[in-house]
Amino acid sequence: MLWGLLQFLVIARIPVKSEPVDEGSSLVSGANDEATTRRLIEIYEAIYEGAESFLKAEYTVCAWFILVFAAVIFVLVSWGTGWDFARGLFTAVSFVLGAGTSIVSGYLGMKVAVFSNVRTTVAAQKPGWTACFNVAFRAGAVMGFALCGLGILMLYLTALAFRVHYPAADDWIYLTESLTGYGLGGSSIAMFGRVGGGIYTKAADVGADLVGKVVHGIPEDDPRNPATIADNVGDNVGDVAGMGSDLFGSFAESTCAALVIGSSIGLTGGWDAMVFPIIVSAVGVAVCLICSFLATNILPVKTEAGVENALKLQLISTTILMIPAVYGAAVGFLPGEFALNAAVGVDKTLTLHPWEAAVCVIMGAVGGLTIGLLTEYFTSHSYKPVREVANSCKTGAATNIIYGIALGYKSVIVPVIVLALVVYGSFTLCDMYGVALAAIGFLSNLATGLTIDVYGPVCDNAGGIAEMAELDPAVREKTDALDAAGNTTAAIGKGFAIGSAALVSLALFGAFVTRIRHSSNDELFSLGVNMLEPLTFAFLIVGGMIPFAFAAMTMKSVGEAAMAMVMEVQRQFDEKPHLLDANPTERPDYDACIAISTKASLREMVPPGIMVMGTPLLTGIFFGVTAVSGLLVGSLIASVQLAISMSNSGGAWDNAKKYIEKASPDSDLKGKGSDIHKAAVVGDTVGDPFKDTSGPALNIVMKLMAVLSLVFADTFYAVNAGRGVFNLA
Repeated sequence: MLWGLLQFLVIARIPVKSEPVDEGSSLVSGANDEATTRRLIEIYEAIYEGAESFLKAEYTVCAWFILVFAAVIFVLVSWGTGWDFARGLFTAVSFVLGAGTSIVSGYLGMKVAVFSNVRTTVAAQKPGWTACFNVAFRAGAVMGFALCGLGILMLYLTALAFRVHYPAADDWIYLTESLTGYGLGGSSIAMFGRVGGGIYTKAADVGADLVGKVVHGIPEDDPRNPATIADNVGDNVGDVAGMGSDLFGSFAESTCAALVIGSSIGLTGGWDAMVFPIIVSAVGVAVCLICSFLATNILPVKTEAGVENALKLQLISTTILMIPAVYGAAVGFLPGEFALNAAVGVDKTLTLHPWEAAVCVIMGAVGGLTIGLLTEYFTSHSYKPVREVANSCKTGAATNIIYGIALGYKSVIVPVIVLALVVYGSFTLCDMYGVALAAIGFLSNLATGLTIDVYGPVCDNAGGIAEMAELDPAVREKTDALDAAGNTTAAIGKGFAIGSAALVSLALFGAFVTRIRHSSNDELFSLGVNMLEPLTFAFLIVGGMIPFAFAAMTMKSVGEAAMAMVMEVQRQFDEKPHLLDANPTERPDYDACIAISTKASLREMVPPGIMVMGTPLLTGIFFGVTAVSGLLVGSLIASVQLAISMSNSGGAWDNAKKYIEKASPDSDLKGKGSDIHKAAVVGDTVGDPFKDTSGPALNIVMKLMAVLSLVFADTFYAVNAGRGVFNLA
């Protein structure tokens, strides 16, 4: 957290003041730098106010939800544990803390991003690449290190506070079960942040693209487009605040799952051994801090090609350095031998060693990097798949969409095999506890992942500000190059997020089984979950349907909001045709478009959340724990594949469009403004909700259903000994 504050103070030293690109030129042809500075501040304040107003409205809704759902948790958990009010209260308190930390993380990310994007624009006026890259990178670092530090600190302090009530190692199972509310709180807010922010940003993006670029042929982020401020606001509330809450939820859930599954370790290894998952995350933050100097000090960016290399080096170097660091932590904090109760089997205890735990974490870290690099192959225009999509635009938008969907489906194959190998290897070494450690391994360099994820939207906004302030074209070219590298590495980050979500969900499922076994005194699930039981198999199919229903709801929400945005933008152009003049005398009504996105996102984010949270809760109460088991497995299997395919299809369409825009007018692809480019814009527009709304939010679907089931496991068992209200066998 202190490192994040230091990075923020470095950024704050940059004044928001326009300067000439070089000593002999003015920044804007025919304008003075003082007027340009006023315009920069005006745009910065408009984006800040739009993001601030949306997040305040969204978090007001979330605050009411937190209060109501905390009361539900207190009542149901207390009742499910035989009116153990301490466990009910502790679970509710940890839920509130997790939700509050998630809100603070998202809000902090938005504030830092908006504060930094205009300063990135200012830094891009200076010669060279080092200054502008470092500003954007440090902006991401503020979010990454502050979120990770805050999450680890809050979780560990909460555990220490609960330990006062549960001092004996035999009772630590109740302590870890109470902590699961922390993960549920983080994931609940992530659901609203991801869905609400995703609908906001893509409604504005799609509306701005369709009317501005396709119909009227004006550039992206042109100040004449009424939706351009809303589009830039959306980058901050969706790609920054939403992503921050999402990855915080993954961290909280993976750690809580590992603590529940490994609670028996405390009996032989003590407190330090039991909290080993938190220690791994802390070691990861230290590793990321050390490696951050590679980008800003040791190997500073000096050329355009160096931007992408610097970002990729961060991911690769942190993964490599985590290998010895995790092994050292395992040897230092775990005893030479420690006992673990097996997830399956009556009175079956495993004897594990520190190296086995370390290998599980390392497999997760390496598996995450592998999936990330595979994602880059399918979404970067440096490689064949995206170039094939770009070439398909020669015959129109239809073939572009066909190729893009096919690419997404194909991109699922290898990542799923990698996930399968990680699951098999980690389970073989350390049972279900190994899977939970592998999930934490995926997120071990979370601080770096968040740094890169925030870097992209900051550069995107910086380019938009340069366009709207009508700066020298060289400034926009530089920010576009920074943003292009950010798009590629952001796709890598999404690969990390999806892979970690799959392992986190599986670990949470293992924790759910562990908790039901404990509640039933091994009467249920002692020999595992039998998928051939009729009720389990039936809900396996139902669970597989949930991601598709969720994707349909969120994509339709984007479509409806985008239609309203398109009509508003076109209305302004029809009523004020002079807005399309080369130098209009008045500005569009930006606030009207911001209001449309805000109202639509707040209205549309509720139904998907109710479906995702209500389904496992009602299933467990009415049909029992075997039905919940099928539901969770079905949802996991379908969500991970749909999330990968949708995210990669959207990313491929986006970069295929950028590849065509880089082409010259006399090349095969004809370049910007051609019919081929318009076909690519249509594909990119279709891909926007794929990669920025539905696809990423599916991560939360599988995690949220699993962690909610874990929190209410005792409640489900209390209803007819786990058979539900309908008392089905």
